[in-house]
Amino acid sequence: MEALELRSTITSDGKLKLALEEAALPEPGPGEIVIRVEAAPINPSDLGLLLGPADVDTIEAGGTADRPTITAEVPAQRLPLMKARLDQSMAVGNEGSGTVVAAGEGAEGLMGKLVALVPGGMYATHRLARAADAWVLPEGVTAAEGASPFVNPMTSLAMVETLRMEGHSALVHTAAASNLGQMLNRICLADGVPLVNIVRSEAQAAILRGLGAKYIVDSSAPDFTAALTEAVAETNATLAFDAVGGGTLINTILRAMEAAQQRKMKAYSRYGSSVHKQVYLYGMLDTSPTMLDRSYGLAWGVTGFLVSNFLMRAGAETAARMRARVANELRTTFASSYTAEISLAEALDPETLRAYARKATGEKYLINPAK
Repeated sequence: MEALELRSTITSDGKLKLALEEAALPEPGPGEIVIRVEAAPINPSDLGLLLGPADVDTIEAGGTADRPTITAEVPAQRLPLMKARLDQSMAVGNEGSGTVVAAGEGAEGLMGKLVALVPGGMYATHRLARAADAWVLPEGVTAAEGASPFVNPMTSLAMVETLRMEGHSALVHTAAASNLGQMLNRICLADGVPLVNIVRSEAQAAILRGLGAKYIVDSSAPDFTAALTEAVAETNATLAFDAVGGGTLINTILRAMEAAQQRKMKAYSRYGSSVHKQVYLYGMLDTSPTMLDRSYGLAWGVTGFLVSNFLMRAGAETAARMRARVANELRTTFASSYTAEISLAEALDPETLRAYARKATGEKYLINPAK
């Protein structure tokens, strides 16, 4: 079986190359399936592989209408970070959904089923995968509705699970009006978890007010630090998840948490509050360095967060419970909305590429390789 795949290459001379390439899929072996991909979202995490550190302002289109190509410059200072992937053609697309069109021994029961998968390489017309990795979508759910069951839904659920596992009572979330942020709001409202939402504009704040969010602070407002501190003090938030990464935002969050805790201290300590304050960095909307001035005592931590690592730590029972909730609430809590549905060729249109590369709030694109 022939498949058409969107592939990304960064060359050793500093070029990003995107192209649609034909690939021969083998017949599925025991426990394997082939799906005809019908929907695959473009998540921010996909852009890290698709575009890497390339400068999108330098993109140039080439190829033909049905086999377009894109090239762009990778800044020389960023090239050493890509050493492990140089000159390799890499398949892209973390997750997606489609219909099972071939099945190996032991997987015949999935033939004709609409399933979701998270195997990588989903920006393709067909994908070979393990049957054990397939989520059969609930009756009536479309491919588009079931295309994003893992990255955003499981990450947002993992945030609340982390809160419970680590003994926190409330949390702070940045880039809070994003698709993931809206899911997290729905979860926290349903589960009674206080959530402090940090947004970057009044328009984003309005989105969250429409969802019923109580605590919303705008990082572009002149009173941001004071408003954040008050919200953190009222909720007693000591846990944060940050999608921004660079700059001083994490520093500001830790300062607000420490200030809120010091209000409750009965005696001065030169070591600051003994209450641990934890920030998990799960995104890189800002690729500049993360700035920390360590002005919040000694009981704090900043580390990375990846949902797959969390699931390994949480165990099979917790992962199964989370997955069942996502399946039951795909059209409500975990519903995703899309700006546009595009073909594989349209994903390599320069203007469309620039649009999804902006990672703008409220703009999410869905690739339909059958289009």
